[in-house]
Amino acid sequence: MKPFLSLTAVFFLGLSPAALAEDHEEGAPAIPEAEKLNALIIDGQNNHKWQQTTPYLKAILENSGLFTVSVATSPPEGEDLYDFNPSFDGVDVVVSNYNGKLWGKPLRDAFETYVKSGGGFVPVHAADNAFPDWNAYSEMCGVGGWNGRNEKSGPYLRWEESGLVRLTEKGRGGSHGPRREFLIEIRDTEHPTMKGLPAKWLTSKDELYDRMRGPAKNINVLATAFAAKEFKGTDAHEPMLMVLSYGEGRVFHTTLGHDTKAMSGVGFQVTLTRGAEWAATGSVTQEAPDPATMAEDKVTYRDPIKKVATPAN
Repeated sequence: MKPFLSLTAVFFLGLSPAALAEDHEEGAPAIPEAEKLNALIIDGQNNHKWQQTTPYLKAILENSGLFTVSVATSPPEGEDLYDFNPSFDGVDVVVSNYNGKLWGKPLRDAFETYVKSGGGFVPVHAADNAFPDWNAYSEMCGVGGWNGRNEKSGPYLRWEESGLVRLTEKGRGGSHGPRREFLIEIRDTEHPTMKGLPAKWLTSKDELYDRMRGPAKNINVLATAFAAKEFKGTDAHEPMLMVLSYGEGRVFHTTLGHDTKAMSGVGFQVTLTRGAEWAATGSVTQEAPDPATMAEDKVTYRDPIKKVATPAN
């Protein structure tokens, strides 16, 4: 992983649509290509439509002006994964859009070494559902859902007035109600990924994950959302954005990003790029966006591929 050089570019999501269009027309990179961070997206199997969402993830990262992005796509379900072994040489951050068959041992070993040695990792949405029996991966994600997870997997995490609590009660790991827009509340306003963002903002139409559970070691919950009973939730504040350490590595875990609609929200795009930069470097150089694009009562959607903003709700 190369050292990250200072940036002077203004993050595109903070620009007005007119300025954004002008920037797109000019096509000028925010920083020289040689100084950009190298991101690797891993996909190929998922119970979500990764063929649609990977191009969005790639565009979101590239549009920030901070990243060059490559994609490693696994063989499809039913084929042998032993020889699927993308290299992490020169990679600053790995973004997982994968939830499928267990990787072969060579890739598992290489990935553990990569993160433990200081590599960045960003599991997106259902990527935290993957690999329930791979202990190191569970530690990297902190919490996960489905695939047989239960109280043996680790505690539930909930946010109460006193702060983060761990509940060891019995029960399944992972559930969600219907997709909808819901309020995100930042709990650590001083963390580099959250600093300068609105304390509360309405996320794009997405799944609100609840009842997630896992080892939850070295974890800092950055933001939560209230899982209301009327939407089949827990009647509690559930973790949505988290950071963790694994060895020398940094992990930014986002439960958001179910589909392209969810990824079209400015809030998702801002937190993804900030989280990926932090995971890669330990700092965030991006300017906070216009607060109007991350409001409590409306969502601004932006197509990351076309770079077009749609009117807020």
